[in-house]
Amino acid sequence: MSFRVWAPEHKRVAVVIESSDPAEFLLDAEGDGYFSGTRPHTRAGMLYALRLDGAEKLYPDPASRFQPQGHDGPSQIVDPDSYRWADGTWKGSGRRGQVIYEMHIGTFTPEGTWRAAAGALSWLAELGVTLLEVMPVGEFPGRFGWGYDVIHYFAPTRLYGTPEDMRAFVDTAHGLGLAVILDVIYNHCGTIGCFLPAFASHYFSRRYRSEWGHALNFDGENAAGVREFFTTNADYWIREFHLDGFRLDATQSILDQSQPHILAAITARAREAAGRRAIYIAGENEPQHVQLLERPDRGGYDLDALWNDDFHHTARVAVTGRTEAYYSDYRGTPQEFVSAAKRGFLYQGQYHSWQKQSRGSPTTGLAPERFITFLQNHDQVANSTRGLRLHQLASPGRYRAATALLLLAPQTPLLFQGQEFSASSPFLYFADNAPENAEAVSKGRREFLLQFPSIAAGGHALLVDPASPEAFERSKLDLLERETHTSAVALHRDLLALRRSDPVFAAQAAVDGAVLSAEAFVLRFFGSNGEDRLLIVNFGIELALSVVPEPLLAPPRSHQWTLLWSSEDTAYGGDGSAAPSSSGSWHVPAHAAIVLTPAREAMSTPH
Repeated sequence: MSFRVWAPEHKRVAVVIESSDPAEFLLDAEGDGYFSGTRPHTRAGMLYALRLDGAEKLYPDPASRFQPQGHDGPSQIVDPDSYRWADGTWKGSGRRGQVIYEMHIGTFTPEGTWRAAAGALSWLAELGVTLLEVMPVGEFPGRFGWGYDVIHYFAPTRLYGTPEDMRAFVDTAHGLGLAVILDVIYNHCGTIGCFLPAFASHYFSRRYRSEWGHALNFDGENAAGVREFFTTNADYWIREFHLDGFRLDATQSILDQSQPHILAAITARAREAAGRRAIYIAGENEPQHVQLLERPDRGGYDLDALWNDDFHHTARVAVTGRTEAYYSDYRGTPQEFVSAAKRGFLYQGQYHSWQKQSRGSPTTGLAPERFITFLQNHDQVANSTRGLRLHQLASPGRYRAATALLLLAPQTPLLFQGQEFSASSPFLYFADNAPENAEAVSKGRREFLLQFPSIAAGGHALLVDPASPEAFERSKLDLLERETHTSAVALHRDLLALRRSDPVFAAQAAVDGAVLSAEAFVLRFFGSNGEDRLLIVNFGIELALSVVPEPLLAPPRSHQWTLLWSSEDTAYGGDGSAAPSSSGSWHVPAHAAIVLTPAREAMSTPH
């Protein structure tokens, strides 16, 4: 078995194998701070640790593949070739046609394991999901957590099972036609239990700071070893776990002034590892810098898509009416939705009063699928007093209409676990920490949420302590609700089927749109040979138009509009919906979305 570690500030590194007769052997110095060696008669399952310069204290391997006793315990030898994959014909996942599903393995099922989650995937595939985005799984301290306080970047946490269990999950997903990408944390290391500085103080930047933990050093002294560690990590997940890409967390905090930027290097290394297999790399980027989507020959980082917070914020304002904190620069108006559908980001360099600076960059020339839209995600559901989901905060009609817009618009939609069946369980912020750290984490969470005036005015009393097991247990899905929340399931299933099977919606082509009233708008999807579609969304009162001087409402020549789909269908909990147009007048129900398709007019009979 081979071992290799980067420890540039040390003269000796030894591997200590745990057995009835502990064996210790020195690694050879390679140069540039690396130590390596091969130890015969070691096998998968054995535990080991590393000793630096003969000191008494032992450390886990920074590139440990598994930590069966937790983040600060010994590392376990894992044979990456022992799993027998069944996905030999899997070709990966491209940009087009994706429906993303964000999931947290610990709360997706009552068991909270890879094996249990794998058993629940066929339902998602049948629903119309195409790509699973798994929240971080690197080993972290405690019994539960979101995973963003990662300590071990190469070791899937023991809380969800073994590395082989994770491989089986990916293999199962591929067999069902589902791609799997992993949310990775390349912007900081967790503040509690991080031992990387024991091996090299240069892991962390002396130039930059991170609001979540230790900022990583990608461009300072001795940065080459740090860069190799993280580019190798991206390679590792693609090769050894057959993952289909990544969601890169908080890329605005991945700071690097060298060339190529570490994000470009990570993306290139991941694509190289995938070979002929297509992979999908998405980014969270709060400032909305489209440079991340540009090709490397244009100075970009070659990501496939970016999360679009602007869409989420305007949708939430439209369906709840609340404009607190970071929602304060959005009005939820029809023009905002038309602009988002046509151009992706709403802020493309304008002044943003909440941030007191300009926000965003121009999106000209970028295809709609490069923007990931959502009504919910882990952050946005949990950034509240009770972790309630959007269907619990909005009127049923508005929520159904917003869902139709999300799932039919040409951008790439993302669903957060349980959204597809209107889960009754909340999603709270939970993080198990030692008592000496738990109060600091809880205090930091409260202070973050005080930016919402309603929480500052008394809502903070409703907050659940993140360190409480209650926060974790209450966030678990009840998958039996898939069978009982029939109207919500029907809504999502029918919309995803329409998105997939209708040639106009499936094309994800650019659209045009127009404002119809203070709370209503139309999007026109252009198909071939006049096979257009209209999506009319009305977040306000019933709309009656006797005069319609809007060209986008004109049917193709020799055709008339007929109703194809309505959010007011009784199967979704609505009250029914008649055809909207008759005798030149238009009637659009309140709090609803409708889809119209052209039908050829009947030929008049000559007299």
